[in-house]
Amino acid sequence: MQKNTAPTNAGHRLPAPGPGAPPAGRRGFWIVTTVLGFSLTAASAPTPLYGVYAADWNFSEITLTVVFAVYAVALLGALLAFGTLSDAIGRKPVILTALACQAIGLLWFITADSVAWLVAARIAQGLATGLVSAAVSAALLDLQPPGRTGLAALMNALVSTAGLGAGALGSGALVEYAPHPERLVYVVLLLAAVLLLVVMLFFVDESVTVKSRPRLWSSISVPKPVRPAFLAAAPCLVATLALGGLYLSLGPSLAGRLSHSHNHLLGGAVPAMLCGTGALATALLRSAPARSCMTVGCTTLVVGSLLTVTALSLDSPALFYVSTVIAGVGFGTGYLGALRSLVSLVGPQHRAALGSAIYIVVYTAFSVPVVGAGVMATHIGLRHTAITFCAALAVLALTALVATLRTPARPRYTAPSDLAGRPDPQSS
Repeated sequence: MQKNTAPTNAGHRLPAPGPGAPPAGRRGFWIVTTVLGFSLTAASAPTPLYGVYAADWNFSEITLTVVFAVYAVALLGALLAFGTLSDAIGRKPVILTALACQAIGLLWFITADSVAWLVAARIAQGLATGLVSAAVSAALLDLQPPGRTGLAALMNALVSTAGLGAGALGSGALVEYAPHPERLVYVVLLLAAVLLLVVMLFFVDESVTVKSRPRLWSSISVPKPVRPAFLAAAPCLVATLALGGLYLSLGPSLAGRLSHSHNHLLGGAVPAMLCGTGALATALLRSAPARSCMTVGCTTLVVGSLLTVTALSLDSPALFYVSTVIAGVGFGTGYLGALRSLVSLVGPQHRAALGSAIYIVVYTAFSVPVVGAGVMATHIGLRHTAITFCAALAVLALTALVATLRTPARPRYTAPSDLAGRPDPQSS
């Protein structure tokens, strides 16, 4: 009798699973999803602590932006150097290395007693996030359950925004109400990192079965057939992530000054409101077409940014929180729509490369404008800087909205078979 076989994502054929068993080579989708959520939670956990560090070590907004900048530089460097590494050696080795690097950074946070140690810990976190970003994005597509087209893009957007919010809110609560405020949150995250290392090692399948010699500083490129969709999605990605960078770096300081409060939970609640609303909006619009998500996202970003300008101009904390919620809708849905419009357009051998290109745009938008805002704040003050930033962001979001509306609902090109996977019915 002929042996029954089933194809894997990498093009090899393995024995078909028995009844009730997970598909061959696809075990671990939800574990990898958890790794993504953990990585973003750890990345945002220091946000409510910046005020504590500033008081303990007497540094200003410019030092805060330096800390933010080194994280971004390390992250982008990791993406440029190792963005396609998982296409060559496999997803698991890269993700495991990223978790180990994250654990080292958390250990340095625990022992930090100066700005130098804080900078070192953020560099380690940046390297970890850069390593994990493209590999996890590709692994989610590889391990996506059969018949669940679009689930990888949904979980990528949903878990990323929820993780950022959870890290800021949970850290703020521990800093305000728990003992050892500068260390406890990192101890909890370090234990989680070690647990995920063990679980990843034993319970996740390697989805890359055809491996090649890894190349350092490999070329990060967008396959030519995908470039029209990439260029259409880029303005939306830049607008959403620039907003996220502002809230995760300067949001707690803005909330404290508007509310005349030093409560760290309140400081963590502001980025958590943005990210939490974004995660909720992502879940509610999970079945909407990519173009519709980007349209809703860009529109609410314009409205939310203009309301934030008004709130800061009037010194109104209530309006600031309302504007944060509205902008959060744009943060979540714009990111989901942009990702969904791209991730289904390439096959397994190009997924990490495209993911790296996406994340280079994402993290550049997330960090570079905020560094500029930090420098500006030392000259014209935090409030005027935030007003200028949000006004510029409203213009950028409006530009992204026009670009989205002018883009055809379906791509007008046909991707070659070696680049494109099965088209996502939700990508139009």
